[in-house]
Amino acid sequence: MVKSKQEQLIIDELEKLAPEHGVDIVDVELAGATKAPCVRVRIEGAEGEPLSLDEVTAHTAWVSEVVEAIDPVSGSYTLEVSTPGIDRPLRRPSDFQRFVGERCELTTTATEGRRRFKGAIMTADEDAVTLELEGEEPVRILYTDVKKCTLKPVIDFGRKEGK
Repeated sequence: MVKSKQEQLIIDELEKLAPEHGVDIVDVELAGATKAPCVRVRIEGAEGEPLSLDEVTAHTAWVSEVVEAIDPVSGSYTLEVSTPGIDRPLRRPSDFQRFVGERCELTTTATEGRRRFKGAIMTADEDAVTLELEGEEPVRILYTDVKKCTLKPVIDFGRKEGK
């Protein structure tokens, strides 16, 4: 997965302390304009279990200390610590392996040809993910070419036909 140097530095530093706090660092993102920069840190329980709002709030202090020590943005910025949510980002091979069979949207860094893919994760190994695309041949994409990937679950609200 392609991350900026600053994002990767934050991930690396947070991942050093995450196990002792019982959490997993799902993703880090630097977002926003220069006037309103934001550092987004998404966390979940160490075994992939969801965290309550109170648990996220409790983890915000140590996450803030780590990010502040790195000082990723000159001047002031907003720190957001949250759970991954329904559009969970996938960053590591283990993330892709965990969600085999789930639908996702994936963007590559390719400079030629197609860059965006929507489909279900067929397989995932240590080097690449294979997506099953609707009406197309499956495609294998190396993680080193993945710019961004998020889950896109299908939500069935139980509507009956004709209503």
